[in-house]
Amino acid sequence: VHVKSSEPTYCSASKNAAVDILTDQGCIVEVSDLYAMASKAAATAEDLKGNLTCAEAFRYPDESKLSWEQGNLSYEIAKEQSKLAEADLVIFQFPMYWFGVPGILKGWFDWVLTNGFDFSQDEPYAVLSLTTGCRTAIRSLIAILFLQNGVLHHCGFQVLAPQVFWAPEFADAEERWNMLASWRLRLEGLLEEEPLSFTPLFYFEG
Repeated sequence: VHVKSSEPTYCSASKNAAVDILTDQGCIVEVSDLYAMASKAAATAEDLKGNLTCAEAFRYPDESKLSWEQGNLSYEIAKEQSKLAEADLVIFQFPMYWFGVPGILKGWFDWVLTNGFDFSQDEPYAVLSLTTGCRTAIRSLIAILFLQNGVLHHCGFQVLAPQVFWAPEFADAEERWNMLASWRLRLEGLLEEEPLSFTPLFYFEG
């Protein structure tokens, strides 16, 4: 799942490296380029093809779950969910904005990870591959943890360690080359890595 509004960028170079290495390993790689797809950030009633149960007090989680159960989600959502159901690995490639994901990726999470949606085979692996605008910062690490645990792990992914490209904009050519070379090397054995472990949610229940 690729998020970048312009080319060329370090995000795009990272995405291209993943496509090249995984394809060379015999993987079938599909890229969901959210800007090229004109994906939208807002989750709305337009995502649902069936009749709403309560249009006056519209609740997206409830209505989208019912639409998913009835096969009434939009073609775009159904297509992305089909990709997830068939995937062994999902890489989210994006620039970090304000210690979070770009709005267009947040929208993808909202309307693709539909309430009730489950993966049709073993839980796929997922890895966050992102660029930052600053050097190592605790706030960035906290934001990454929230995404890994609160979104990916919660939705059933087996989450691998993140790949963080710290401030490539401020790095010199050698540093940028080394960061990309490290990613390419990691990609060669990515599917053999052990997923991270997270504290079960029931520990936080009263």
